[in-house]
Amino acid sequence: MEQVFIVGTGSFLPNEAISNEEMENVLGQIGGIPSRGRAIVLRNNGIKSRYYALNSNGELTHNNAELAVEAIRSMFPNGVVPKDIDILSCGTSAADQSLPSHTAMVHGYMDQTIEICSPSGACCAGMHAMKYGYMAIRAGLAKKAISTGSELISPMMLARNFESESRTKEELDQNPYIAFEKDFLRWMLSDGAGAALMCNEPNGKMNLKIEWIESRSYAHELETCMYSAADKNEDGSLTSWKELTPETWLDDSIFAMKQDVKLLAANITQLGSAYLKELCDSKGVDPTDFDHFLPHISSNYFKQLLLDQFKADGLDIPEEKCFFNLSSVGNIGSASIYVALNELIESDKLITGQKVLLMVPESARFSYTFALLTVC
Repeated sequence: MEQVFIVGTGSFLPNEAISNEEMENVLGQIGGIPSRGRAIVLRNNGIKSRYYALNSNGELTHNNAELAVEAIRSMFPNGVVPKDIDILSCGTSAADQSLPSHTAMVHGYMDQTIEICSPSGACCAGMHAMKYGYMAIRAGLAKKAISTGSELISPMMLARNFESESRTKEELDQNPYIAFEKDFLRWMLSDGAGAALMCNEPNGKMNLKIEWIESRSYAHELETCMYSAADKNEDGSLTSWKELTPETWLDDSIFAMKQDVKLLAANITQLGSAYLKELCDSKGVDPTDFDHFLPHISSNYFKQLLLDQFKADGLDIPEEKCFFNLSSVGNIGSASIYVALNELIESDKLITGQKVLLMVPESARFSYTFALLTVC
């Protein structure tokens, strides 16, 4: 089996950082009414700034595929992608279209023949993309692979997308405010992309050897927590947009991203900690050996909860080993772990021989991916 090294990383955050005070000016007020949940959500998530691929008029400056390819180009001198890349694998939770695949659209901005793979999902999609390239190189089927995570969420959060639902509520003499499960994510999510270049040999500079990448889904145990293009029923099942009328698509904001925050809080840290403990036991890894821990968290609300859960489960990972950048870049879903890893590398905190643990939880139907890297 071949060894696999991350020999380059890159990221792309579009336009200028958007402060908390500027958010509603960019995304707009639904029904002309300020959000009731905005201040509460921002106070709890601890995000101070984020990035949107929108101009001041709410028009796109980049599509999702363009965000991903900009992150890829950032890894190479003058933005020129080498011709000897064997595999391109790109994960996202919000592709620009249903067909063609997201990776096919990213490849369309490049200039070489290449194998492609398009993992679907939410936050774990970026790590699944990395694992595909990792496995191909490990098996000797490829020598070089690029993986990305990218998100373009802001257009889905614009007030105009909820106006029909707001008007319908008013016509029915109901409260015109949209449900918290929809408003909540308007103040949580951001745009951006990250990329990694993997190779079967180190490149002479600082490299990160991938020791393992492991994933697990708990969809057989828990109902859907975060979803889009569907409506959630009282029994926890989903009704697809395909079963609903076009009028319902608009009146119920079916294509908006929604999240069951109670289900999230009750499960996300507990399952992640239990899975990490299983991995440490099965692989003979001592958590005290981790020099840097990069957990993707959607909100600072979960930071202490996660560390407390680790402690309760016998995992010794102190806060000083953790690397968080949520407050400055926001929650970029599948791109978050790439952007954080790139930022850690550029911080010059890594020393040869150190161990770096990556953690990506996904609330959509509760999935987790962990990866262990060695600095070399």
